[in-house]
Amino acid sequence: MGKRRDRDNPCDVCGHYHKYEEGEVCGVCGHHMPVAAAGGGNSSSSVFPSEILPEFLYLGSYDNAARAEFLKMQGISHLLNTVPSCQNLYLSTFTYHGLQDPEDQKLPFEDAIQFLEQCEAERARVLVHCMSGKNRSPAVVIAYLMKSKGWGFDQSYQFVKEKRPSVELTEAVRQQLKEFEMKVFGTLILYS
Repeated sequence: MGKRRDRDNPCDVCGHYHKYEEGEVCGVCGHHMPVAAAGGGNSSSSVFPSEILPEFLYLGSYDNAARAEFLKMQGISHLLNTVPSCQNLYLSTFTYHGLQDPEDQKLPFEDAIQFLEQCEAERARVLVHCMSGKNRSPAVVIAYLMKSKGWGFDQSYQFVKEKRPSVELTEAVRQQLKEFEMKVFGTLILYS
């Protein structure tokens, strides 16, 4: 009787049958309550990447990039992998672009932006991801916003942070973005 009752209440987020509130992982899609949400707070699912620019730019983790069905559901066809050690899983299904780690340890913003501009021109939806979706991939998205929207670092960072509250840039990455801001604008842009 208990099994049948569980079937009457599908998960509100993924639509499959599992005990989301109790932290049970969905056997179909792997959806589960994010660790931060388990103690209260934001209960949005980690299965879904964050939509940064409508119907175009998405930000997420390797976990998001590993879920082909969810990517297809959201119409994502391109993936920008910011971590060379992350494997591109579905080469016959999606278009991938991987960033290489330069010797100077600086993120290759120009290479990433070029790929994102190509995706935008093709009207393709693209997921930018790193392992956790908290540092490298948000940095690339912030750099893209700076260049494409003409926004300074602070405004771009705030915009992304509002869409994906889990963003936690390291000090080294913040510094690279400030340097990129100087390169793009010739000065630091104040945002209030």
